[in-house]
Amino acid sequence: MSRYRLRPSPAQEAVLLEHCGHARYVWNLAVEQHTHWQRGRASAPGFTEQCRQLTEARAACEWLAAGSIIVQQQALKDFHQAMANFFGATHRRPRWRRRGRGEGFRIVAVKAGDVRRLSRKGGQVRIPKVGWVRFRWSRPVGEAKSFRVTRDAAGRWHVAFALIPQPIPAPGTGAVVGVDRGVVVSAALSTGDLLTVPALGEAEKKRLVRLQRALARAKPGSKRRTKVKVAIARLKAREGDRRKDWVEQISTDLARRFDVIGIEDLKVSAMTRSAKGTLEAPGRNVRQKAGLNRGILANGWERLAARLEHKAPGRVWKIDPRYTSQTCNACRHIARESRESQALFRCVACKHRDHADVNAAKNIRDTAEGYAVAARGGLPLGGPVNREPQRDLLLVG
Repeated sequence: MSRYRLRPSPAQEAVLLEHCGHARYVWNLAVEQHTHWQRGRASAPGFTEQCRQLTEARAACEWLAAGSIIVQQQALKDFHQAMANFFGATHRRPRWRRRGRGEGFRIVAVKAGDVRRLSRKGGQVRIPKVGWVRFRWSRPVGEAKSFRVTRDAAGRWHVAFALIPQPIPAPGTGAVVGVDRGVVVSAALSTGDLLTVPALGEAEKKRLVRLQRALARAKPGSKRRTKVKVAIARLKAREGDRRKDWVEQISTDLARRFDVIGIEDLKVSAMTRSAKGTLEAPGRNVRQKAGLNRGILANGWERLAARLEHKAPGRVWKIDPRYTSQTCNACRHIARESRESQALFRCVACKHRDHADVNAAKNIRDTAEGYAVAARGGLPLGGPVNREPQRDLLLVG
């Protein structure tokens, strides 16, 4: 989805917040209905039955009827899709939505005249019950059939149009690159480039620490606590925007320069799982594991892999990460002792020296190149040659 910064007026923002409240209320009602279901009972109501119940609720509640039927029905549609994802074992079970967290709603049946351009950097979108709302025209919108309006923790509004962007064409040079993701170096390329996600500056980090201390001292439910939380959210949003912009630039550059991109097949969600454990079986090194989880998430591992697959579909190969950091790219000798530190790799067999992350990226590149050759009809280097027995040779003798 293509996301743009929305700029509503104070009056329009009040109506948008009402839409978010209605969508949250309908979602939570659907969650409550499904929490009462148990084995042996009749199945929980589906989307059609919930829409009929919504019509009855709108007739009984004036404040609900004053909202947009599209917003409320699409909240049920989103819940129905979330349940389908849960039963498909791709997502967790839908949970309750809280005010101020994950606010947003979806609009469908968008017509061609509902989105228009006003100037080089300005546009308008028509939202039911709100009217024309301005947004920043940062890139072409295209013909979208639906869009989603969201509000983040920093109080910023965005509109995202449901459009599938065109993939970036391959350069056709046959170039292959390997990408090794890390915590100290965000992405090391087999070309020798070391790329790091831009983080908060020193002054911003100090201000974040002061705000977090002020939040700990603030009284729950006070206005001061609310202001401090918004200030912290703005700093976090600034850090997230920098990370997203870095991922977009790096993924676009790699998709334009290389025909084949090799990247480690990492299960980031499993790697960043908490190590706290339970009261009966508490985890070990919990603080160290929490710091590692923060480092992994701050470097955008999952987002970089996803954006590469979006921009270069069919050209991204996920490589088994085992032994990529312990294998010498020069002589292929595998030894844990070869990696002397986080940055230095010195092979114990041939004394080859290289940056540890770059050496791993070269191993990923070589493996991806072999896979790409096999996919084009050839054979990977050193692979077995399996041939069907020749009938004429079998008849000899």
